[in-house]
Amino acid sequence: MSFTKAETKATRLLVISRAAGSMNEEVEKELRSAFADHLIVDFDPHEDIEKLVSSRARIIVAGGDGTVEFMVRKFADSRHPIGVISLGTFNNLARALGLPPKIEDAIDVARDGHARPITLGRVNDHVFVEACAIGLFGETIALGDSAKDLEFGQLAVKLKNVIAAKRFQYELAGDIEGGGSAMSLVFSNTASIGSQLPISDGTPIDPHLEFSVHAGESRTDIAIRALKSALLMKHTEDGTGQVFKFSELEVKTRPRVRVYADNFQVGRTPARISAYTSALKMLLPK
Repeated sequence: MSFTKAETKATRLLVISRAAGSMNEEVEKELRSAFADHLIVDFDPHEDIEKLVSSRARIIVAGGDGTVEFMVRKFADSRHPIGVISLGTFNNLARALGLPPKIEDAIDVARDGHARPITLGRVNDHVFVEACAIGLFGETIALGDSAKDLEFGQLAVKLKNVIAAKRFQYELAGDIEGGGSAMSLVFSNTASIGSQLPISDGTPIDPHLEFSVHAGESRTDIAIRALKSALLMKHTEDGTGQVFKFSELEVKTRPRVRVYADNFQVGRTPARISAYTSALKMLLPK
């Protein structure tokens, strides 16, 4: 489908990630055929996609968690309906939303699904789709992500951060009042994060986030679970700990600890974490 600056902005867009684990020539051909009436572009995090589409254009994203969640974060405050064709290794968001794993079924939902807003998280000024993690669990998410992508240079750095992580004192204020000592604090929006590490029963369809008290209580426990998930594709159910629902929390720690939004480090504590309803709408099964 051709598109020039002189034309009206597209009302339908398909974004394809060629780096997705399940992407191949046959899948790409199927996608291009199914969405022949869409403007089709390759995923590029540096491209200003907003300039290509109208303010409420339907956007279909075909890729893994990294691509899908990048697009959700990017358009979180817009009114675009967004459909997802899951082509990644773990597909945490798609699983949490109950999207079908088969490409043909996912295409049907992306074309004719029910558009509805979802819950997203925000830590300070950063939107997250899966989870905000403080301490050891956050370090491990980054480790698992590097292991999954075989980024061996980064793997050494991330492993060093896991080994160096220490127990800290924390205080919670807001919907949950309390405190204690922990290696990890996890504030989740999906049931699993990163390399499919289980963290809660959460789903973005619910209006709240979930706080996991001991999602990986020791360095050995959490590192083994992360590497099993990332390298051996083993999804373990143990270690998620006790879970509490909330909409708004403030977290202080002693000493200050690294904070992660999804798999990105976004600073250190203190942190304000909140659930909010997205302006965008996800295309879900009817």
